[in-house]
Amino acid sequence: MTDTQLTVTLSGGDVDDARAVVRALEGTFGTADQQPSEDGATVRVATFSGEGGEGAGDTEGGTLSAPVRVTVQGTPQAVRRASDTLARVFPARDEGAASGDQEQERQLLLQP
Repeated sequence: MTDTQLTVTLSGGDVDDARAVVRALEGTFGTADQQPSEDGATVRVATFSGEGGEGAGDTEGGTLSAPVRVTVQGTPQAVRRASDTLARVFPARDEGAASGDQEQERQLLLQP
């Protein structure tokens, strides 16, 4: 697993909210390999594995229409960078973390 490999799972809000979250992360991680789907899904997924910036890129996300629960999973470095980025762009509440041997998972609740 590379330092930038990250899986983002989003629930709540609509597809535009999911895309706003992904746009916020693209300034840090580069273009997402997988974008949130447009269908009527209640859970959307985006993945990042490319060589993105080191956190110095522009972080824009837009506004959210509803609260969005975000789970970021990947290396500890990637999860920390994603959490920090999202907390700079949106009002965020940390809802917990779990650590494994080489991966970490963190849940955030992003507010409009």
